[in-house]
Amino acid sequence: MGGEYAGPRGRALVVSVTERPTDGRATRAVAAAIAEAFGVPTRNVSLIAGQRSRDKIFEVSAPDIDERLDELLARPADGRPQ
Repeated sequence: MGGEYAGPRGRALVVSVTERPTDGRATRAVAAAIAEAFGVPTRNVSLIAGQRSRDKIFEVSAPDIDERLDELLARPADGRPQ
């Protein structure tokens, strides 16, 4: 995870998973990856738009979320810290 994408609604975090987009598996995998990246339980990550779209919008409830998001957006596309 990491890297920035100029999404249709502005800066977006790139998240890639290996789960197939069947029965919501990929969406759940993305939510779990986001939760792990922000250090919060999965219940703190909610899909708010894009249920059936490749581009999705998630809401994350986390302390220091802006700082953590800036760190994640600064990573290269392979997700490794620089």
